[in-house]
Amino acid sequence: MPQVVLVNPQIPPNTGNIARTCAATSTELHLVGPLGFEISDRYLKRAGLDYWPYVKLHYHESLEAFKTIHKKRGGRRLGFSVKGSVNYVQFQFQDDDWLLFGSETTGLPPVILSACDATLHIPMAQPQVRSLNLSVSVAVSLFEARRQLGCLM
Repeated sequence: MPQVVLVNPQIPPNTGNIARTCAATSTELHLVGPLGFEISDRYLKRAGLDYWPYVKLHYHESLEAFKTIHKKRGGRRLGFSVKGSVNYVQFQFQDDDWLLFGSETTGLPPVILSACDATLHIPMAQPQVRSLNLSVSVAVSLFEARRQLGCLM
């Protein structure tokens, strides 16, 4: 099943909400540091409510540490960005995909985007809206991947 990767997330409630989505879907969640908060942050815990025992959480201290795990496990790295070249609903997801999302303030750095196998975007009708909330973007993307792969609950 696809896995969710958050690179340098900054806002605890977003990460908590994403963890809750990952718990509900049995999706592995990878946090790549540095983080903008402590893993024990009360806002992070509160957003995830009592679902943390069900989160398949992996913490990587750096991008290099994450790259090592990715290399061992394989699969495509799919970078999500407002500058992505492919509409996410027109993309064909695979079981071993890694869905990469950047921080709420800066998104994925160019060096990460350039190393991705594909860059995807979620279309928005209103050009004045810069982006969707990170937790919304993850949920929309993850559920589309799961829908395509026939993995809806």
